[in-house]
Amino acid sequence: MSNQAWKQLERRVAKFFGTVRTPLSGGNSRITRSDSLHNKLFIEIKSRRKVPFLKQFRETIKQAKQENKLPVFVIHEANHKDDICFMRLADTKKFVSIMSKQWR
Repeated sequence: MSNQAWKQLERRVAKFFGTVRTPLSGGNSRITRSDSLHNKLFIEIKSRRKVPFLKQFRETIKQAKQENKLPVFVIHEANHKDDICFMRLADTKKFVSIMSKQWR
């Protein structure tokens, strides 16, 4: 990914969350190590050619579509207490809407 491409990705994701990309994001910034200047969220953005679980996540997306459901992918690493939830960025607003009704 070219230098310009990852910066565009960071800008697009930051905008989605209502903020802007951190200038000199990462370790070079003296403001935050987050890729955005959001005042409540620490947003880390990575782009890789291959991510091991993405094949499984894509299969989850296909299966969810067949059942007209929102795909949510959870990873649990043995001997760690944190479970990690993945979803497509475009699905987050719908997810929040669904869950806010359930959490009431």
